[in-house]
Amino acid sequence: MALQKVRDASLVFRNLNGIINVYKPAGMKIKHVRAAILHNICEDLNALKANNEPESHQIPLLEPGGAADPLLRKVNSLNLAEHVLSTGPRYQMEDIRCATVASLGVHTSGVLLFGINKGLKQSMRIQRNRPIRAYHVTGQLGKATETHLPDSHITLKANYRHVHPDRLSALVSSLQASHQCKMFELCGVDMQSQAAYEIACKGLIRPANNSQPIIYGIKLIDFQKPHFTLEIHAINESESYLATLVHEIGIELRTVAHCTALRCIRHGKFSVEGALLRHAWNLPGVVRNMREQKEILEAHPYLLKQDRIELRN
Repeated sequence: MALQKVRDASLVFRNLNGIINVYKPAGMKIKHVRAAILHNICEDLNALKANNEPESHQIPLLEPGGAADPLLRKVNSLNLAEHVLSTGPRYQMEDIRCATVASLGVHTSGVLLFGINKGLKQSMRIQRNRPIRAYHVTGQLGKATETHLPDSHITLKANYRHVHPDRLSALVSSLQASHQCKMFELCGVDMQSQAAYEIACKGLIRPANNSQPIIYGIKLIDFQKPHFTLEIHAINESESYLATLVHEIGIELRTVAHCTALRCIRHGKFSVEGALLRHAWNLPGVVRNMREQKEILEAHPYLLKQDRIELRN
């Protein structure tokens, strides 16, 4: 069913509830993304006609022309109680509740989920269930920085000619295996117990808390010396954790490395293909994207309520 054009601002505002998937550019803070989206929504809402806006009747009034001119001239009255210059815009940014499902760092681009108005409950449920997120992390060999990110000072340089893609692939595979062992420890299950065996038969499981980052999958997808790109599937991760991981990989390879780019390509079932680009951060784009995310939630209800310990993603 196609979207219908609605010109009533109050009707649009009442139905502005749900989850939106936004593509966050790198180098932009989340609060600036949120402010830009809300500003554009309010601007488009104020451009629409409100259904309770009274019709302006032009009532002729009589105004004295002065001592020199005894004639009376007609002027038109203004309804200052409803004029925008006296009341301000009808819809303002403070009228719309908006919060992120999970945070992204300043240097990270990609999928960023927002809950708007009544969608805040859905955003809290998604955050509580901690769906897995997938990243494309690009690193550069041979240089180390203070914060392991590209905008920091270079602290060390090293030779990287001995690094080959086979060696890097073997290293990330061992990292994945060690994190999967840690996964059982965070669940409070003994690795040598029958419970651990039964859980392992079901597949990957979610950690019991959100304090420890867990990597479920990591693989090398591109290697063009000195640059390499890893695809990482993780839970409870952060920008600094992923950048530190790249730094530690460089040390294990007997060189140094730092992170040059981070891109979140998927958050649960919300992919980067359905993310709202910056030129579409307006009311029509938000409404259309909100409907698309609603269909995803209806098709995958476990995103809002997990009833099993194993990871379903």
